[in-house]
Amino acid sequence: MAHESTPHFHNTEGLPRIEVGSKEFMCVGALPPFDHPHIYIDMGRDNEIVCSYCSTLYVFNPELAPGTSQPLSAVYHHEAA
Repeated sequence: MAHESTPHFHNTEGLPRIEVGSKEFMCVGALPPFDHPHIYIDMGRDNEIVCSYCSTLYVFNPELAPGTSQPLSAVYHHEAA
């Protein structure tokens, strides 16, 4: 199941930037039910990227553990049905 291995982040707080410990992740926008289509983002060789849906600036921080963020509240935890 891809969701378990790919970190998901959200920007419900409307932050100007979110630091992440992964270069490959999913952006969900805001928390459901106000989310946008959950899109896969791959920074490649870059260290920052802007989500094409919600314009959140994600910045890679190698000091963060994979799947975590600064602030930690930006990590999206999917609740199983």
